[in-house]
Amino acid sequence: MTTSTQIQLTTRPAGSPTPENFSTVSVELPDLGPDQVRVRNEFVSVDPYMRGRMNDTRSYVPPFGLDETMTGGAVGRVVESTAESLPVGTAVLHGLGWRDLAQGPAAQFSALPDTELPLSVFLGAAGMTGLTAYAGLTRIAALKKGDVVFISGAAGAVGSIAGQVARKLGASRVIGSAGSADKVTLLKEKYGYDDAFNYKDAPVRQQLRAVSPEGIDVYFDNVGGDHLEAALDRLTTGGRAALCGAISQYNNTERTPGPDNMANLVTRSLKLEGFIVGQHQDLQPEFAEKMTGWLTDGSVVFDETVVDGIDHAVEAFLTMMAGGNTGKMLVRI
Repeated sequence: MTTSTQIQLTTRPAGSPTPENFSTVSVELPDLGPDQVRVRNEFVSVDPYMRGRMNDTRSYVPPFGLDETMTGGAVGRVVESTAESLPVGTAVLHGLGWRDLAQGPAAQFSALPDTELPLSVFLGAAGMTGLTAYAGLTRIAALKKGDVVFISGAAGAVGSIAGQVARKLGASRVIGSAGSADKVTLLKEKYGYDDAFNYKDAPVRQQLRAVSPEGIDVYFDNVGGDHLEAALDRLTTGGRAALCGAISQYNNTERTPGPDNMANLVTRSLKLEGFIVGQHQDLQPEFAEKMTGWLTDGSVVFDETVVDGIDHAVEAFLTMMAGGNTGKMLVRI
């Protein structure tokens, strides 16, 4: 028998998750059945949306089951196969993360293109992360040439790509927020942001007003809370907001008060729209062609924060939720 090391959710967090909410188990994998593959994962993704799946509440994806191995994005290579479509050695993308070895029907695994890009990029800039940025800016916010764009959580996995995509799409000015002075410097010196601020230095409303004297046309929201409220102050008439995430509220145990300036939606004809990237998979071919070119020629860059070992996956997740990552947080197996 072959043993797979896997991470399970054992209790549901109340507030911020702790290591005690999880357990590491060894699972014996059976022999492959017809048209199945066994994959040795090389990188496993940990993402903010997974925090919502730890609650037993209605959402756009089912909650994680207790005492069941969690799932999420992963990339790896086929090490054993009974499927002609995925021979041994094939690099694949799939949803059986939080484990070192994954096994199942070949239909659950997608062969990755043969490119010069590292395999990990298909979990980040060239994967769901990048597509989220692209879909939010193109389809949801309908970014136009000359728009001024504000992106919250701009040094995170989605934000660090969104700022660069906004520039590619013709934004005249790109502004970002981050949680440290080092990240603010990174935004301006590496990711091409025109201005950025540390949201911990002063109220976001005050800082955003200072760096957007003529207002903003598009807001890409990864944070929610005070960032959304500040953006509603600065959005110009006809402004659009793509609501991607609200990480500032994911660990809240009580209801969060809403913005105090919602009347601006009426007086300025604003549009706020939440979105889930899975609803925009039809953009994948268009996005893949553009992003592969941008990454290959170096006009879009990316960062990864990598934690080694499946036994440190929980640590990686908790660090990411606390803002300890730059770019995409990954677990390297």
